[in-house]
Amino acid sequence: MSVLLWGVLPYFAIVLLIGGTVWRYRYDQFGWTTRSSQLYESKLLQIGSPLFHFGILFVVIGHVAGLVIPESWMSAMGVGESAYHVMALVIGTIAGVGTLVGIAILIYRRRTIGPVFMATTKNDKVMYVVLVGAIVLGLITTALAIAAGTGGSATAESYNYRESVAPWFRSLFVLQPDVATMAAVPVAFKIHTLVGMLLFAIWPFTRLVHAFTAPVHYLFRPYIVYRSRDARPAPGMTTPRRGWDPVGTKDRESAPARTPSRRS
Repeated sequence: MSVLLWGVLPYFAIVLLIGGTVWRYRYDQFGWTTRSSQLYESKLLQIGSPLFHFGILFVVIGHVAGLVIPESWMSAMGVGESAYHVMALVIGTIAGVGTLVGIAILIYRRRTIGPVFMATTKNDKVMYVVLVGAIVLGLITTALAIAAGTGGSATAESYNYRESVAPWFRSLFVLQPDVATMAAVPVAFKIHTLVGMLLFAIWPFTRLVHAFTAPVHYLFRPYIVYRSRDARPAPGMTTPRRGWDPVGTKDRESAPARTPSRRS
């Protein structure tokens, strides 16, 4: 079972993530969208969406720093274990709570606003369940890390994921999964990892796929120059007044009378 969970299942999730994204891009480009519902309601969206997106961004950065960068590299950069532990817990807790509050607002909005709820598919509901589960389990592991940090060095070492989960994660990319190390981590970390793999497996088939086409090029595109279409007046002539010409009885009375003419 350990080989299946920590040696086979991760590659299955990676294949679904990469293969599903390629398939979605080739055969469902018109569905590659978040199906925005801002037209139906914008007040709750303006609060929940930034909280969720900025929170999940810091959560991803924290996971990359903790799982990809080895502990020895952090020590070489002058970031000790205690400093990293405090920084990860503080930033991770703030980012996790912000993400959870943001997605709670978005789910409340989607459930209570009629048109938004009508536009919610079964696919969206499954995605929200898995996503919320991953966030909640992440906060639980953070709470366990806090409890471990206050319970003594021996307990803290057993919950140091940089010595257990992180080496297993890096071993996947060299095709030598360290199954034994991952099998020894606490149950909460195992469940969080399994839900995370499930989230990445269904990612390409949900609205989350829009994260792969974030408008990063917007930051580097040139300025757009707007020019007026109005022709410039000739020298000595005044600029014509903008807007509509008044139309009414008074204008008709002041206009010169026209004599009828016969058509030849």
